[in-house]
Amino acid sequence: MTEFETSRVVVLTGANEGIGYGMLTTLLEDGYRVAALDVDGEHVRPLQEASPDRVRFYDCDVTVDGDVETAIADVLDRWGAVDILVNNAAILDFGFFEEQTLADTKRTFEVNYFGYLRTIRAVLPHMLARNEGRIHNVSSGVGLVGNPGLTGYASTKGAIESFTRSLRLELQHTNVSCSVMHPRLAKTRSATALDYPASAMSDPTDVGRKLARQVESTDRVVMADWFTRVGLAVARLFPYLVKRGTERFVVEHESRTRERAR
Repeated sequence: MTEFETSRVVVLTGANEGIGYGMLTTLLEDGYRVAALDVDGEHVRPLQEASPDRVRFYDCDVTVDGDVETAIADVLDRWGAVDILVNNAAILDFGFFEEQTLADTKRTFEVNYFGYLRTIRAVLPHMLARNEGRIHNVSSGVGLVGNPGLTGYASTKGAIESFTRSLRLELQHTNVSCSVMHPRLAKTRSATALDYPASAMSDPTDVGRKLARQVESTDRVVMADWFTRVGLAVARLFPYLVKRGTERFVVEHESRTRERAR
């Protein structure tokens, strides 16, 4: 490890499981100090007990201003800097639009969109004062191409895409970068509700590892790997493939609707 790597501090939200946990363990392997923010610390706490100088768990709900502000303030007090922020915390509630309430959608936005904004607001003044920092917002291909049954989740990711592009332009004359990260479809706890074929879903630990190895990137878009890049490009160029690939969700929904109407 280089001195540059071992002195770097990463704030990572949604770090306790799935892709976030894969990122956390890889960042620790690579010599970073990591502040892990999550509402559940079951898997993070043992890492903190083993390496308290390298990883800190913060019981943090990103929908609560005070939780976020307190966590970031403690990181700055303890380690003196936040070099990199990775916004990964998200919720995914599968359900067709007419089955979802406005409260459901608002809750999704509070975590997936405003949760990102809260952490950015907490670290950005510090990064601007130092004139150095990297902000990564984990997105999803559904925010660009859509998916039936995910109107709320896809909307939050689409909003994050637009927000990130705009903030990046606002920061263009600074040394603070803002990027979106695109993981591959992974077999996370929330994604299993989509019931995609197992062959189409990657190991979340592996996906997290690939993203973690790119946290120093200042690119506008950071893809987990070439497969993700090609797959998303094809989906955007040929929307009928997305329609065909998700047709069964629509058919199953229509069947349930007919059954309820009987």
